[in-house]
Amino acid sequence: MKRRDFALTLPALATLAQLPAFAQSRRDAIVLGMTLEPTPGLDPTAGAASSIGETMLYNVLETLVKINADGSVTPLLAERWEVSPDLRTTTFHLRKGVKFSNGEPFNAAAVKFSFERAAGEKSTNKDKRTFAAMESVRALDDHTVVVINKEPDPDFLFYLGQATAVIVEPKSADGNATQPVGTGPYVLDAWAKGSSLTLKASPSYRNPGAVKIKRATFRFISDPAAQVAAVLAGDVDVFVRVTPRGTSRFKANPRLQLVVSGSRAKTVLAINNQRKPLSDVRVRRAIAAAIDRKAVIAGAADGYGVPIGSHYVPGAAGYVDTTGMNPYNVEKAKALLKEAGVTTPLELTLVLPPPPYARQGGEVIVAQLAKIGITAKVQNVEWAQWLANTYGGPHNYDLTLISHVEPFDLGNFTNPDYYWGYDNPKFKALYSRIKTTANTAERNKLLGEAQNMLADDAVLAWLYQPQWITVAKKGVHGLWKDMPIFVNDVGALSWG
Repeated sequence: MKRRDFALTLPALATLAQLPAFAQSRRDAIVLGMTLEPTPGLDPTAGAASSIGETMLYNVLETLVKINADGSVTPLLAERWEVSPDLRTTTFHLRKGVKFSNGEPFNAAAVKFSFERAAGEKSTNKDKRTFAAMESVRALDDHTVVVINKEPDPDFLFYLGQATAVIVEPKSADGNATQPVGTGPYVLDAWAKGSSLTLKASPSYRNPGAVKIKRATFRFISDPAAQVAAVLAGDVDVFVRVTPRGTSRFKANPRLQLVVSGSRAKTVLAINNQRKPLSDVRVRRAIAAAIDRKAVIAGAADGYGVPIGSHYVPGAAGYVDTTGMNPYNVEKAKALLKEAGVTTPLELTLVLPPPPYARQGGEVIVAQLAKIGITAKVQNVEWAQWLANTYGGPHNYDLTLISHVEPFDLGNFTNPDYYWGYDNPKFKALYSRIKTTANTAERNKLLGEAQNMLADDAVLAWLYQPQWITVAKKGVHGLWKDMPIFVNDVGALSWG
C-alpha cells in the first residue's frame, strides 16, 4: 500500500469552520486536542476506555502514587510507604490536610473504601484482579493504611498509580461518571458531549500555587484531516497522539513543537480464540503469517512504529524479540489454512473502532488477508459500540484492530472471559510464577518464556509498538516526552 499524501478535505474544513475558536490567548488557560472522547462516563474505575484516564487522572482524580514519564513511581496522596521483605505488605503514610472537592476529608477510610469497592462483586473495574488480589486493607488510623496482598507483586506500586486505582470519596463515588469528585487540582466545569470537556481550578486544592493552568478544555476531534486543520489554524494549543499524517507540515511550521514519544502500547489484530475456525492455532498462525507488519505500520501510523511479535515491547524489562516466530510468509499462511482443513474463501468479520490507526490499518489488513483467501468484512463501529459488543458483552467479532496501552497487561491472557478468550493452563501457571518472583533476572527470564508462549500460540496477530506524536505551540512547557500510561497531566503544563 502506497503512503497517501495528506490533504485537507473540504468536509473537514467545513466542519472546522463551524467550530468556535477554542484556543486561548490567556497564559493560564489551555486547549488540548484528543482523538477519543471519554466513554461512557468519567469514572476510570467503571469504564475500560483509556480516554477516561486521559482527562481525569492526576487532574480531577488522584492515586496514592504517581507514575512519571520515565515510568518511575513517586509519592502523591501517599507521602511515603514501606514494603515488607516478602513483597506482600505495603504500609502507606497518607498526606495530611487533603480534602475532596466536595469538602469531605481524604483519609485512610477513603482508601479502604476505594480499594474494596474496586474488588467488590459489582465492580466493573478493568483492573479488578489487582484489588481482588488484596488479602486485606486496614486503616490503622486516619493517615495510615496497610495493604496485604495474597501473593507478592513486584509491580504493585505501579498499578496503584494508574487510573483504575484512583481514590474516590465514598458519599459521591456512584456519581463519578457525570460529576467526578476527587482531590486533584481541577474540577469538572462543563462537558458538551461529542465536542469538548472543560476543567477549572479546584478551590479546595491543597497547593494552588503549584498549578499554572487554571482552565483546560479538551476538544474531541477524531477525523485525521480535522485534527491537522485544528493544529495549523491554532484552534488547539496541544494535540496529544495526533494523526501522524500531518507530521511534515507540523515540522515546517515555526510556531509549533513536535514531541515523538515512546510507548508501552501494543497495536494488535485481536483474534476471537473461542470461535471456529479461529480456535485452531494453525488458522491463527496463518493470519499472523499473512500480515506484513511494515506495510501496516506505513498505512496505519505513517511509519511511526516498531514491529512486535508478542504482547511486550522493546524497552520493557524482560523483552525478547519474537517477530521471527510468525514472520510474513503468504505461501506458508496458505499451507496452514489447507492443513487446518479450511475451505477458502473464508469470510470473517473485522471490527474497526474509530481511531485513525484502526481505520487506516484495517484497509491494509483486508488487502493482506485477501491474498490467502480470507475475506474480511469490515464493520466500522463507534467507540461505545466497540466497548459494549467487542470488548464487553457477547464478544461479537472475529477480528478487531486495537491498541492496548497498559504497560503491564499480560494478566489478561490468564482470563478466559477476556475478549480474545485465550485459555491455556500452562500460561496461567507461568504467569503466576512471574507475579511471585522477586529476583529481577529470574523474572525477566520468565517474562521471555511468556512472550514466546503467546507468540507460539498465535493468540493475536501482533503488529507494532506505536510511537506517539504530540504537537504543541512552542510556548507550552511540561509535555511528557514518553508515555508509559495515557495521561494528560494538565497541572504540570505551563506557558513559557
